[in-house]
Amino acid sequence: MKILVGGSVAIDNVKTPVADESNLLGGSASYAALAATKLASPVHLIGIIGNDFPQEHLDMLAGEGVDLSGLEKSEQPSFTWTGEYHENMNDRTTHSVAINVLEHWQVSVPEDLVDAPFVVLANMAPINQLQMLAQCNASDRFVVADTMDLWITVANEELHEVLEKIDLLVINEGEAREFASTNNLVLAGERLLEKGPQFVVIKLGEFGALLFGPEGAFFRCGAWPLRVLADPTGAGDTFLGGLIGTLAAEKATQPSFTQLKTAVVNGSILASFTCENFSTKSLEAAKKEQFLERLERFEEISRWE
Repeated sequence: MKILVGGSVAIDNVKTPVADESNLLGGSASYAALAATKLASPVHLIGIIGNDFPQEHLDMLAGEGVDLSGLEKSEQPSFTWTGEYHENMNDRTTHSVAINVLEHWQVSVPEDLVDAPFVVLANMAPINQLQMLAQCNASDRFVVADTMDLWITVANEELHEVLEKIDLLVINEGEAREFASTNNLVLAGERLLEKGPQFVVIKLGEFGALLFGPEGAFFRCGAWPLRVLADPTGAGDTFLGGLIGTLAAEKATQPSFTQLKTAVVNGSILASFTCENFSTKSLEAAKKEQFLERLERFEEISRWE
């Protein structure tokens, strides 16, 4: 069952307290699409890159099973993010954001992909999310969307329109508090449900995630206890891809809350691999056996009977 992942495909330049790397693969859709391939296929990427985008990144994605037929190429420079993580790795400073090819991007979904039953609206402008969703016509489908604080501020009306058309919203805790106008994350999740989606996930970073559903359904998932944290960039997008990959593997276009709980756990486990090296390096190298071993151990440390 096709998974369609749309969003930013970027060049990242990342500095941490121990290292500094440039020309890395970045972008919400890159991480989400790669993560989804670890659990399901086929995965199709929708995005746009510029004339300076490293070919090695495209070769890696294609080699991992990501279909790039929906990836547009422009003569402009690529979307580029340059940032620095500080000592505790929770705080970061964005030094520059070059929008470039994304400034006037109009999403175009290839005709042979519009019937995808699983649609991921990874972090991008809400107007682009709406453009992509308008072209997807599967009668039985599951749509998940991510967002960020910028869109809550500058595109609030369009973002609310997105929420009315999706099944699941994934958002981090700071953005949830801002969007729902409360510091209480339980209330935030409930208020976000009222905006349209059937389910809401609030990401808690190193502390896991909260899942909200109809009629008070609630689940809290922890996070894998990392001993090495090299670069948290893209962890939330990896979580998103792992979640949708789980549902696609089960052909769950109308998932139960139990299936979503499993998807949240799987997404959290995959995200832990991303954090162990810069960019997608650890995620690329992660094997199915390693994922299953980590999942089994995670079940052990999460059980109290």
